[in-house]
Amino acid sequence: MLDAMERRLQAMPEAMPVRRCTVEHVFGTIKGWMGATHFRTRGLKNVSTEASLAILAYNIKRVVAVAGVASTLKAITG
Repeated sequence: MLDAMERRLQAMPEAMPVRRCTVEHVFGTIKGWMGATHFRTRGLKNVSTEASLAILAYNIKRVVAVAGVASTLKAITG
């Protein structure tokens, strides 16, 4: 798997900075906004749940920022 990733990166070296800007921004925002520097739970299932909740909160925050509060509430309530 790592060899395949390395081949893709060598074929398209310009993709890595784009990936960093796109993906790492999300984790930086979650870390700064929520103070999520460490997981507060133990065990893979619990940590996965905690990470999923943080990502869900981030996604909801983004939807509200992009669509606006009124549109988001209308979509939620029907």
